[in-house]
Amino acid sequence: MKTEWKIFLTIATFLLGATILYGAWTYADSGGHVEWIGTVALLLSFLLCAMCGGFFWFVSRRIDLRPEDRPDGEIADGAGEVGFFSPGSYWPFGLALAAAIAGLGLVFWQFWLLGLGLVAVVFATCGLLFEYYSGTRRTAEH
Repeated sequence: MKTEWKIFLTIATFLLGATILYGAWTYADSGGHVEWIGTVALLLSFLLCAMCGGFFWFVSRRIDLRPEDRPDGEIADGAGEVGFFSPGSYWPFGLALAAAIAGLGLVFWQFWLLGLGLVAVVFATCGLLFEYYSGTRRTAEH
């Protein structure tokens, strides 16, 4: 995580400088008016990168160094099981469809469609989250 937070915070620093430069440049170029759309977009990009970098920095302090973070790390040190990854699921498609319905409700300003889409988003998110927690709970029999 050491490398990740350094990359994100370097990009965030660049974006903060670009935000200040862009705001000052548009202020001087347009005769006293800042172009807010680009300035806010750059500022939000800075905040997003700073948030990700801060998260990685926070996590990197609480976990042991990974093989890719150590100078003496070998490729074989990273071998083994990484985690469980779903072999296939239809829930992401349902989530995208629900988000599209909610987006159409927002575009056409139809509150019933927006509400239906948001309920479907919550349902699809719960389905995706609890996909492998359904079924009966098995216990050891004596």
